[in-house]
Amino acid sequence: MSRSSEIFTDVTMTIYLKKFQDEDELQSLKSCPAAHLLNSDNRGPLYPTRTEPVKVDRTVMKYIDEKYSKELDKSSISLPGYEKHGTLVIKYDIPSGVQGDEHPSPGQRYWGASRTAYLPDSALGRKVLALLRRAFDQQLIFTIGTSSTSGMSDVVTWNDIHHKTSTHGGPTRYGYPDPDYLRRVQDELKAKGIY
Repeated sequence: MSRSSEIFTDVTMTIYLKKFQDEDELQSLKSCPAAHLLNSDNRGPLYPTRTEPVKVDRTVMKYIDEKYSKELDKSSISLPGYEKHGTLVIKYDIPSGVQGDEHPSPGQRYWGASRTAYLPDSALGRKVLALLRRAFDQQLIFTIGTSSTSGMSDVVTWNDIHHKTSTHGGPTRYGYPDPDYLRRVQDELKAKGIY
């Protein structure tokens, strides 16, 4: 059985808490095996739609080990608008699987996703990170639905909690600078009972 045809039942959210040496290092985190698999299937980027949250058998959150974090914590790259702070990188890996009764197409396969998001390593950024962790644990971050960009159905998409998936480009490119983002995302989280 090939990796792309396996049925997975767990979700991993990896949070990289580190400061980056240069822009290339930060951008390199966007390429991972799962993301490569998605790109090779020509599914492209997926954006939010409103449907039911992803339900899976198990949710796991992993942190990189402390030694690695400290080793790479010697210099930093900042997000535009947060020049005095490092960057928090959140990595989500949602494997493909089979939809349950609570999904739009029970018994049908859904396609997983790999997503990377960025927050400033500031007090408010760390607060938002903790809130996102709670939302993730309550399965509120992703949903199964139809991609608004590719038109594909039965894919994992963002739910109603916006993430910054780019370090630059401003709000129109899901990046920074965006001075109101941390307030807006807290409002979105509060609307879902996360505060």
